[in-house]
Amino acid sequence: MIKRLILVGLLAALVMGAIIGYPLYKTYFLPNVPSSLEKQEVLLSTGWNFDQVLQHLHQEGFVQDSATFRSAAKRMNYIKDNMRSGRFLIQPGWTNVDLIRHLRGGKQAPVDVVLTTERMIENVAAKAARFIEPDSVTLLTAFRKPENLEKFGFTEETLMAMFIPNTYEFFWNTTPEKFLERMHKEYQKFWETNDRMAKAEAQDLTPAEVYTLASIVEKETLQNAEKRRMAGVYLNRLEVNMKLQADPTSVFATKDFTTKQVTDYHTNFDSPYNTYRYAGLPPGPIAMASISSIDAVLNREDHKYYYFCAKGDGSGFHNFAKNLTAHNQNARIYRANLRKRGLR
Repeated sequence: MIKRLILVGLLAALVMGAIIGYPLYKTYFLPNVPSSLEKQEVLLSTGWNFDQVLQHLHQEGFVQDSATFRSAAKRMNYIKDNMRSGRFLIQPGWTNVDLIRHLRGGKQAPVDVVLTTERMIENVAAKAARFIEPDSVTLLTAFRKPENLEKFGFTEETLMAMFIPNTYEFFWNTTPEKFLERMHKEYQKFWETNDRMAKAEAQDLTPAEVYTLASIVEKETLQNAEKRRMAGVYLNRLEVNMKLQADPTSVFATKDFTTKQVTDYHTNFDSPYNTYRYAGLPPGPIAMASISSIDAVLNREDHKYYYFCAKGDGSGFHNFAKNLTAHNQNARIYRANLRKRGLR
């Protein structure tokens, strides 16, 4: 009888232990992240509290049991008024402990911010906002803050020159100010490489002026092979105080970016960006300039050409001329080629 009572007591103790212990076991040792995930990336926004983080993790399918996650979070002191933000990669089958440790102190998963030849500074903000947390409005506001412009040595007109087209690695929760600081460091690194600063000074141009001219070359031709020659044309014109008369500047002045043909409306439009009306370089870049265009200006081709005209043969290349007579002949070739292609 005593033995039976002892066995019953032991069994009861085991049952009670299981009842008490299993929730703890489940909280800390059983997987709470599904064994298969549709996606492994989770984005936790800046300023979220714990409840918002937990709700997001559950809704996105990273946490199956919210109650055990909350319990583990309390015991591990993970719950804060302002939770850690960022982009994190989650592994299938993680326990609550694994997940909390990673979100609390693990490495963020960086993102690649791809900047290409955007047209305006608004487009740069919109492009960057596709990759990092701040939206385009927030970024653009930071871009235009007088204190930021002063800090980095730019004006609203020249700020585009700070952005060098490339792919940059960032943390997703990068602030607008940190984004600008990084872009400025990349800008400085760019100009310190390949004697670029010395080459600009040799042409009596600032980096912003080089970039501005490069942006015109960028919009004039897609052919890298002729960019140095085209840059030489514009620099020759500047040297003799001849108006640049660059079609892309008149298009930029009117913001008529969908036009397929430059007309009198564009070339007569009154704007300091219109190089048909005003001599010298425009106040700032008319687009983001590619590295090939910047280097084309810095390594201009030395020649006596002052004019160029599209060949019109579909190649994307241009004919160059030293005087107006030769230029007019190239213009006739252009029109003839268009007629041959049924475009006139």
